[in-house]
Amino acid sequence: MVFIKPTKSRAYFKRYQVKFRRRRAGKTDYRARIRLINQDKNKYGTPKYRFVVRFTNKDIITQIVSTSIVGDMILTSTYAHELPRYGLDVGLTNYSAAYCTGLLLARCVLKTLEMDEERPFRALLDVGLIRTTTGALKGALDGGLDIPHSDKRFARFKKENKQLDAGVHRKYVYGGHVVAYMMTLIEDEPEKY
Repeated sequence: MVFIKPTKSRAYFKRYQVKFRRRRAGKTDYRARIRLINQDKNKYGTPKYRFVVRFTNKDIITQIVSTSIVGDMILTSTYAHELPRYGLDVGLTNYSAAYCTGLLLARCVLKTLEMDEERPFRALLDVGLIRTTTGALKGALDGGLDIPHSDKRFARFKKENKQLDAGVHRKYVYGGHVVAYMMTLIEDEPEKY
């Protein structure tokens, strides 16, 4: 069988539609964004808040954002590079730092809005185009925000009795799983350590 190179005619290029700039750059998933910001018609004018989590190579950014016609409005934001002020000096992009950043954001939002009751502020999780991580989500939940989620996402969730083992999760927050890995490295492969 002979290989025939497909040629694209003038009609193809006439009808070609370029994708949005931020989609081409790999920054925005517009399908997910529309689902996050669409508000019910009977709640006209009420802001819908998103809990935005972004990971960079050296930092973790968490924000509470609402959308308006003019653009996105940021209510509060916290960064992992603020954590050394609170005693966490190293590993600013790991699970523990994500948890602490989410916790710090939750406390800042509730303090800013002066809300004291149980889970008074509702926001939707927006992780963007990265693989979903749950450190910042768990921190924000423990800080007092109301974010729709499933407990199955968290470390050591037991399917049999449908409960989260808080002791094991505490170990993850304090970096116990990293310590255990380092101990096995010291014993088994000291040259890697």
